[in-house]
Amino acid sequence: MMAEGHILRDGARLRWISDHEGPPVLFQHGLGGDAAQVAGLFPTAAPFRRLTLECRGHGASEPKPPYDFAIFADDLIALMNGRTMVVGGVSMGAALALRLAHLRPAQVRALILVRPAWGAGPAGANLSFNTEAAAMISAGRPLAGSALETRLRNAPDNLASIRGFFARPDFAPILAAVSADDPGLCAADIAALDMPALVLSAPRDLIHPQTLAEELAALLPNAVHAALPDKADDPAAHRAAAARAIAEFLERIHA
Repeated sequence: MMAEGHILRDGARLRWISDHEGPPVLFQHGLGGDAAQVAGLFPTAAPFRRLTLECRGHGASEPKPPYDFAIFADDLIALMNGRTMVVGGVSMGAALALRLAHLRPAQVRALILVRPAWGAGPAGANLSFNTEAAAMISAGRPLAGSALETRLRNAPDNLASIRGFFARPDFAPILAAVSADDPGLCAADIAALDMPALVLSAPRDLIHPQTLAEELAALLPNAVHAALPDKADDPAAHRAAAARAIAEFLERIHA
């Protein structure tokens, strides 16, 4: 059963989407994504309800600065409204899940981190692809034939994402702001998150490196890490494997 609505935050209408029935799982999209992005990764047959808030300036949610992890997480806390649930997401959504677990550990039953791009401390070099793209877009420089395009040729899924940003020049300020920000956690903060955690990664991903997923899984005291099929080679197999891993994880922690 699909449902949607809005919350009002600082004068901005933010859209939330919910599907299926059962215990709620807050599952957030990545930078530049929307609810449709995570719908393809979430298990449809499992008896769990996916809840997604489209962050400010994403999907059908209104743009209203600032654009950073602090305000995005505060918006999600408002949506949770004191409820306890599993929290997860893709890329930026995974980083938001970590921040929520740190800020509201009693409300986060478990974590699902899919292709994380942020870890402990400041944003890493992997996010420089985004910040470089944002600067080029703002300056009116094309991606085609650029050094950035050349560096991403062996990471076709990342290159496709960057091309998508070039098709949305109005998104460049949000891309730059969030890519330079971080969830505000140090290694000790992450190591203190003792709830069950699932960390999923994929090969040939320069923006979401598998090594970062492995580092997070090693820091989290109750985490398991699994590698997914290459997203660029077989998107359907990648989505199916993610949905299967998430379904098994949810069934295990709710058993």
